[in-house]
Amino acid sequence: MARGPIGKACNKWSRSMHRWGAILASVPLMIVIASGLLLQWKKELAWVQPPERRGTEAAPSIGLGAILQAAKSEPRAGVRSWADIDRLDFRPARGVVKVLCASRWELQLDAASGAVLSSAYRRSDLIESIHDGSFFHSAAKHWVFFPAGVALLGLWVTGLYLWALPLVARRNGRRRRGAHRGAVTSGSTSTSTSPE
Repeated sequence: MARGPIGKACNKWSRSMHRWGAILASVPLMIVIASGLLLQWKKELAWVQPPERRGTEAAPSIGLGAILQAAKSEPRAGVRSWADIDRLDFRPARGVVKVLCASRWELQLDAASGAVLSSAYRRSDLIESIHDGSFFHSAAKHWVFFPAGVALLGLWVTGLYLWALPLVARRNGRRRRGAHRGAVTSGSTSTSTSPE
């Protein structure tokens, strides 16, 4: 923030970094921001993630075979074998077993009876993969989205610098003007009190 050549070079570099960093990081950051906003509301938006149902309050007693049969009974899920199931999510306190299919379909089963409580398309996993960049390609996560995050950090630092620069310049200007006024005032009082 000095007025010397180093301060001018730092100011020029900071403005250039801020401009080009914003341009290069704009598309990945727009994707991260938009998907992040959707993920913030995933529990409230049924379009993103199906709402969690409640099953029977009894202890979970359904077996794995019954879970597979219940998953096969929903044609939209496209389950023919265990290979078509991505993961199971047991929620004993709610009496629910979530079956997350490879087709991104989610089934919620009663943990005691095996009855299908809910069947809906689950977009939250897709949005999360878009958010971290792995949806586009495994290398995109590290070679596009990570550098965009680093650029965002650089934009934050250079933005703070560019924001603080005029504040410091104004403060220094006030100090200089105050010191100049003080010097002028003390000089005028010394001349008026001099003997004649």
